[in-house]
Amino acid sequence: MKELNGRIISKGVVEGEAIISKSPISFLGGVNEEGIVTDKENELFGKSIANKIFVFPSGKGSTVGSYVIYGLAKRGLLKGMVNFESEPIVATGAILGKIPLVDKVNIDEIKDGDIVVVDGNTGTVKIKEQ
Repeated sequence: MKELNGRIISKGVVEGEAIISKSPISFLGGVNEEGIVTDKENELFGKSIANKIFVFPSGKGSTVGSYVIYGLAKRGLLKGMVNFESEPIVATGAILGKIPLVDKVNIDEIKDGDIVVVDGNTGTVKIKEQ
């Protein structure tokens, strides 16, 4: 098992399948309430982040994005997140929604479909051997 060290943003521990966006994403207008990526510029356009560990470099855009993340959490759709650099919008949404989030991680080490454990209590991301 490979372990990546990062920074604690939102506490909790979750395991799941990673889905990767190589580009920053705005949750307001970029992800709908069912967890489908609606940003036509993003490589995940049309794909669902529901019940996955969403790995992306950073967020972008409106502060309302925090409430979109919170809404996804309340509906049980967003399990966990990993960022290269969490900015306040994503961090606030994760904390409000009690979604484990770790940043300062080399996200290039994580591949689409990897099973990962996001540990927001220790600031680590573990990639399980497949």
